[in-house]
Amino acid sequence: MKLNPYLNFDGTCEEAFNFYKKVFQTEFNQFGIMRFGDVPASEEMPPIPEEYHNRIMHVGINLGDQTLMGSDIMPGFGNRPFQIGDNNYVSIHPDSREEADRLFKELSAGGEVEMPMQDQFWGDYFGSFRDRFGTDWMINYNANT
Repeated sequence: MKLNPYLNFDGTCEEAFNFYKKVFQTEFNQFGIMRFGDVPASEEMPPIPEEYHNRIMHVGINLGDQTLMGSDIMPGFGNRPFQIGDNNYVSIHPDSREEADRLFKELSAGGEVEMPMQDQFWGDYFGSFRDRFGTDWMINYNANT
């Protein structure tokens, strides 16, 4: 299992990660920058408003054997309003789909589910929630890693 910090921004993710990239003398990881405008239309996801197409859906930089990840929030898409100091997650990368389900079920008990565990268009099995203690979590299983 791997744990990574995941930072949220309100439209400044790209600027922040370009800054972090420079400071840590690294590059974006293999996924590069994924933008909300690149999200394919689906029944589960309402259309992305044009003004949010350039916001960052996901970005990461490698720091040694760890990864710092981030994204911009999407106002009005079920997420909580952006608030500095309340804008980070712990991202867990379990070794199996079953372990992802177990962790999600146990950690989210008594908390607030933001996105239930489900297969995502980027190929991973993913869900997110705030636990009963106020900690935000992402569970992301990738069968190809």
